[in-house]
Amino acid sequence: MLARLLRVLAVLALMAPAARADSLPLPPNLIASSSPQGEALLVGAEDREAYFTLISNYLTQQTQSFCGVASMVMVFNAMQLPAPEVAAYAPYRTFTQDNVLDARTEAVLPRATILKQGITLDQMGALLAVQPVAATVRHASDTSLETFRTEASSYLAEPGHFVLVNYFRNALGQQKGGHFSPLAAYDKESDRFLILDVARYKYPPVWVKAEELFAAMNTKDSDNDDKSRGYVLISRKS
Repeated sequence: MLARLLRVLAVLALMAPAARADSLPLPPNLIASSSPQGEALLVGAEDREAYFTLISNYLTQQTQSFCGVASMVMVFNAMQLPAPEVAAYAPYRTFTQDNVLDARTEAVLPRATILKQGITLDQMGALLAVQPVAATVRHASDTSLETFRTEASSYLAEPGHFVLVNYFRNALGQQKGGHFSPLAAYDKESDRFLILDVARYKYPPVWVKAEELFAAMNTKDSDNDDKSRGYVLISRKS
């Protein structure tokens, strides 16, 4: 227990400089991860295995439509999947927002379309599938709050397992529209999930009530035939 606590405190110390970046004010229902309350939630959370690998790969989406792309890059690097070569980093390999989209993803969803309107939940599942991962797409309208809470928290507690959420920002009191980001932890006592928001120029990582996050996912996406948004459970293929 002490080792895990020290591990959390070390990561919080590394995050401290980033917490001073300018961003939009948070609505009162959300808790900034860098606030005293947010830090206490992370220390007390039991389902936080995903946090440590994601935070070391945390990045800012490259364009305002690249939230899904940035989220994929974070997860692929956290999973240590075989990555493409990057000339600037040779001989090392890593996923970036420039190389994660390739000929395989182009056949699923053209880069030009992503730049224009982003990615829907079903498109995300198809894009993830070009990599050696198992990706299970859940539309919020087809499941329940309890199922989401159980599945997401169990994934966050398991090494090599990750959760991407697709939600409507407005429903959380944020600005604005549909968005993707990874979940990093779940605190059972407060019933809150930690979202590592990839639009770091707008909002910091936040703790959000499970019920409110599920409601924000259970919203219609006009770019996806009015299907609801939802979440994706990701792990390595067996």
